[in-house]
Amino acid sequence: MQLHILASGSTGNAVLIELGGRKLLIDAGISARRIEHGLNDVGIQLADLDGVLITHEHSDHVKGIPVLVKRHNLPIYARSATWEALPGNDKIPRECRRELRDSLDFGPVKVVPFATSHDAADPVGFCFYYQNIKWVLATDLGIVTRTVAQALANADVAVLESNHDVEMLRVGPYPAFLKQRIKGKQGHLSNHDAGQILAHIPRQRVMQVFLAHLSQHNNHPRLAEKTVSQVLQNYGCEVGEEIVLHRTYPNCTASLVKQ
Repeated sequence: MQLHILASGSTGNAVLIELGGRKLLIDAGISARRIEHGLNDVGIQLADLDGVLITHEHSDHVKGIPVLVKRHNLPIYARSATWEALPGNDKIPRECRRELRDSLDFGPVKVVPFATSHDAADPVGFCFYYQNIKWVLATDLGIVTRTVAQALANADVAVLESNHDVEMLRVGPYPAFLKQRIKGKQGHLSNHDAGQILAHIPRQRVMQVFLAHLSQHNNHPRLAEKTVSQVLQNYGCEVGEEIVLHRTYPNCTASLVKQ
């Protein structure tokens, strides 16, 4: 079992999950070349992938897809509304286009998409179930809805958005309309809000959490980890024992390998 976050942030996102011998790429928001090199670095070939799952159609999640499909003819799974909104969807061969429904089985691995609150056509996160294991990816969400909270509950591993520091966003260089979008209900989750949801969801075992999709202008990996840790500690959570936090980066891989 392994997870490799090849890139995470406003410039591009791509995550590799391997469970039960199945290899799945979530999003392809960096170049096909970077994806290929990132996978090669962890001993995986693009041809080994069982499929590519798309959370939504924004460019930082999909811009590598046309070249990826052209080179490797991989099956791409997305919601029907996402397919319609996807830039350059006419470049994706019909035989590679798969509609993402309420659940999807890859051998022993069940994938269940869940709705997120973001300004896209039909954005989703993903739950991955294998035996008694639950891994979750939840990024690009302006608020944590009940659906998202339920998806994160009792996860063993979570890739959770921790996009911005509220004060850095407030005083930062972005124009007012963009700041409002980011902190709005269909924008992105702050460090503080990420800590709040982690403090309140039920947990059965030690939870490994990757703080993801950090803004390069309004956040920093060290600050995200510090803020989330402080929120958790304020609620009596033993950081490093009950919840283990991991940083992610826009230009290098963050990994977790479990036997």
